[in-house]
Parts: sequence; C-alpha cells; structure tokens
Amino acid sequence: MRKADLVNAISEKTGVAKVDVLVTLEELFKEIKSTMTRGENVYIRSFGSFVIKRRAKKIGRNIKKGKSIEIPEHYIPSFKPAKIFTDDVKSQVHSLPED
Repeated sequence: MRKADLVNAISEKTGVAKVDVLVTLEELFKEIKSTMTRGENVYIRSFGSFVIKRRAKKIGRNIKKGKSIEIPEHYIPSFKPAKIFTDDVKSQVHSLPED
C-alpha cells in the first residue's frame, strides 16, 4: 500500500476529504521527523515506537581499493511495533501475496 492508497482508504472510511487526510498525514510525518531530529523518541500506544538507535564507530573496508575506512558513530531511526500490533499481524495474516 502506498501513501495515496492509504489516503484513499482513510478518506472513504471517515468521510473526510482526501486533501485534508493528506495534509494530516504529512503533518504527522513531519512531526515525527522533527521530534526525532531533536533526539526524542515517539511512542504511539498499541501501534509502536519510533526510536533513535546509536551505531558505534567501526572500521569498514573499501573492497575495490583494499583500504580500511573508519565509519564514525552515528544515529539511525528505527521502528519497533507494539506487542498488540505484532500479535494482530501474526494472527490475521495467513500468507503473503505472491509478487
């Protein structure tokens, strides 16, 4: 499902105009991004957590040049689904559609 499909589904179920649903989703995404760039995590009960994970510095290899490079410490965003979310998916998804 793409963002446009999500907007259509929400609009049909709630009766809210597609433009309003799109604006709301965009603002939600912006707020999650800005909160995480400030170093804070976002917790949404019964859905999941958007958390910041620290990656320690490490030595990597450039295979083509045969040289070692230092990859500095950095932070990445991560999503951890809530247990109720995971349990719902496990119990309701029986098989994935073939690509």
